[in-house]
Amino acid sequence: MENKYVQQFKKGSLEMVLLCLIAKKETYGYEIITQLNKNGADILGYAKEGTVYPILYRLQEAGIIQCRIAPAAANGGSKKYYSLTEKGKETLNELISFWNRYTDCVNDFIDFYKQAEE
Repeated sequence: MENKYVQQFKKGSLEMVLLCLIAKKETYGYEIITQLNKNGADILGYAKEGTVYPILYRLQEAGIIQCRIAPAAANGGSKKYYSLTEKGKETLNELISFWNRYTDCVNDFIDFYKQAEE
């Protein structure tokens, strides 16, 4: 079983990761999950629908992303395509800025710890 502290780090960054994927191009849920599993499974763990879709719904309710429904060519159904709103672009930029400051700060503490070990 994975350390609970590691799980908290993953949960805390997943919204930003999803926004980065959506900012790259308009995309749909299954494609997001596929990208997460292809590029992040070794660190983030395997993404599941039960994790990703509730976050997408929260982001949509907050006005950070929007969705449009389009016909799905494969099965005759429909797909929800997600894209960032202006508020979403601003939010993502704020999160990235915070993340950079946050990691710099944490890395300073790690360096301090390592120096104490020497």
